[in-house]
Amino acid sequence: MHGGAKFPPPDLGDRSASAGFAVNRLNRMAVRRQDVAYLEALRRSGETRTLVLCDGMPVVKRAGDGFDPFFTLSEAAELGAMRETVFLGADERSALFASLIERAEDAPVEETIAFLDLRLIATQGLLPAEIVGPLGEAKSLLTWHARHRFCANCGAPSRMLAGGWRRGCDACGAQHFPRTDPVVIMLVVDGDDCLLGRGPAFAPKMYSCLAGFMEPGETIEDAVRREVAEETGVGVGQVDYLASQPWPFPSSLMIGCVAEALTRDLSLDDRELEDARWFSRENVRQMLGRTHPAGFTSPSRVAIANLMMTAWAGGEAG
Repeated sequence: MHGGAKFPPPDLGDRSASAGFAVNRLNRMAVRRQDVAYLEALRRSGETRTLVLCDGMPVVKRAGDGFDPFFTLSEAAELGAMRETVFLGADERSALFASLIERAEDAPVEETIAFLDLRLIATQGLLPAEIVGPLGEAKSLLTWHARHRFCANCGAPSRMLAGGWRRGCDACGAQHFPRTDPVVIMLVVDGDDCLLGRGPAFAPKMYSCLAGFMEPGETIEDAVRREVAEETGVGVGQVDYLASQPWPFPSSLMIGCVAEALTRDLSLDDRELEDARWFSRENVRQMLGRTHPAGFTSPSRVAIANLMMTAWAGGEAG
C-alpha cells in the first residue's frame, strides 16, 4: 500500500540520535496527507497498525515479559471511543496511525493491556528506541488536537484535515497547524568547568543544564544568553549548537548548545533555580557515573542534558 516509499537510513551518526525520543525511522509521507482516498485505503488495509493513547498515556498489549504497542484499528476501537486518528507515516512493514481514545468500561481487562507513562517507557527501556520516537510523535500530535478543537480565530469548532497534520475552520476558513515549542538548553562552560543548576522539582542532588523557552523575535544564541543571565547572572559570549531532541511533554524541541561563559559570579533567580554551581570535568564524569563523593547525579540518559554533559566530559564539546 505504501510501495515506493523511501525510508531514512538507519544511522547517519547524528549526535542527537542518542537522545530519548529522537530515533524515528518513519517515512512521514507528507505528500500523501492530502489524499483522502489513499488514507482511507490505508485504514481498510489489514496490514495497517496504530499506536493508542488514552489520557496522555500509551496503551500497550501485554506480551509475555514485555509489551506490544501496536493494534489494528479495529482492536483500538474495542478499547474505547475514538476521539482522533492521525497518520504518522509508514515503515518497511506497514502504514502507522495513532489513535486517541476514551476508555470504555467494558474495555479489555488490564491483564491483557497496560497504560504506561511515556517517560517510564523511555527511561526504563520498556520498548525499543525506534518505537519510542513514533510514540513521542503521536503524543505531541494527539495532545495538540485535544487542546485545539476550536478555532483560535473565531471560536467555532474546527475539524481535522490532512491526516491529522492540520485543522480547518469551516466558519471562517482559518487553517491551524501543529505547534512545536522551541526550548534552548545550554551547557555553560569556562575552561574545564561547567555551570549546572537544579530546579525545586528535581530529584534530590541532581544537577542539569540550564534551559528555557525561546521568545518571539529571538535567535537561538540570544535566547541562550538571556536565559543564562536571568537565571544565574552569568554573562555568555559565543554559543555553538550541539544537538537537539524532540520532547513530547507536550510538544517541545530541545535545542542543545554549548555556551562560553564571560563571567563566573552567580546571582540566582530563586523562582527558577534552587541552586547552581560550577563543576569540573571530573565532577561531571562522577555525576554521570553515579560516583560523585557528595552523591550529586545527572539526568537520566533519556534527557538531552545527559548527552550534552557526556559529550563535554569526554572532550567532544566545548
